[in-house]
Amino acid sequence: MGNESVISRHAHASRQQQSDAKSERTGALAGSTNLELAAGLTERSIFHEPWWLDIVTNGAWRVAEVKHGNRVVGEMPHAFTQKARWQISTLPPLTRTLGPVIRPHQIGAGERDWSQRLDIARDLIAQLPRYAHFHQVMDPRISEAEALAFRLEGFTVKVAFTLVSAGWTDEATAFAALRGTARTAVRRARESLTVEPIDSANTFLDFYNANLAVRNLDNKHETTTMTRLLNEAMNRGACTLLGAFDSKGSLVAGTALLCDTQKMYYFLSTRRQDGHSGAVSLLIWSAMCMAGKRGLSFDFDGISSAGILNFLGGFGGRLVRRFEVERTMPLYAALRATLHSAKTIAAVANPAHWRSRRNASSPL
Repeated sequence: MGNESVISRHAHASRQQQSDAKSERTGALAGSTNLELAAGLTERSIFHEPWWLDIVTNGAWRVAEVKHGNRVVGEMPHAFTQKARWQISTLPPLTRTLGPVIRPHQIGAGERDWSQRLDIARDLIAQLPRYAHFHQVMDPRISEAEALAFRLEGFTVKVAFTLVSAGWTDEATAFAALRGTARTAVRRARESLTVEPIDSANTFLDFYNANLAVRNLDNKHETTTMTRLLNEAMNRGACTLLGAFDSKGSLVAGTALLCDTQKMYYFLSTRRQDGHSGAVSLLIWSAMCMAGKRGLSFDFDGISSAGILNFLGGFGGRLVRRFEVERTMPLYAALRATLHSAKTIAAVANPAHWRSRRNASSPL
């Protein structure tokens, strides 16, 4: 990056000591006063967009920014919450990935792309407040250079995975790519179900919440936020709701899909308890076909267990890594460990705990 960068790591540190407010903007301010940020770097995912972050954090987010001259070359949004005296930053609700967004640039003779990205990422990291705890899962577009920048700045860097499909442009090719139980589930579901758009976010969320209630489960996401998010995404052409309907026209299963300039994301899904067991598989397959026709790849939303990998693996796709970065202040880490131990002791001391263990081990 050299002398081109308006902001150096030393300048970042100095400005941070003077005032975090000078080196960062809240989400509301960033969305309303910075024309380039409002327009967006083309490398952003949907989860980086100011309108998304405004909704899922209720405006409680900031953005670090690096410029070359008047041109934004890197940005990194980060949400923040207050826990007692501690300020922490983690992924906001319903937000799958974040991380730095760095504008591609032309490389001159003897220059190295990774070196440029490393410097910009370190400049962005230098603007972060000294959060007691910081954790983000990074968009797959983030390279090893950005991951190294976090490592050099004292963060723990791990690797998580998702599956990404290139998408198919015709149903025959898409069906041929299916394997094992996925192919069987889609074939059988197609015999009795029809896939059609769901026009209303309220219809989808009413169905989503009703299916949770039947299973005695709570919606872990705030319904008002989900409604605002889906409505705004639909208004922007960034969300499609698909439903699987039976021969009587009843909704059996539904899925919410998100889109940005490069990808379609498998975001939310729900199925009626007595619905066809292959209904969700049919919706995923239909979404892959839709993504292919739009020239988008299809992101299956991460792999968190062997069971999920076994299910999603039947749809094809390739494994893609997602870096995960974390840093915790020692005092905050010790406090969390102490509180966790206290809760464990309290749970073990509770008579109801032992009654539940006896009942679980009873042969009756």
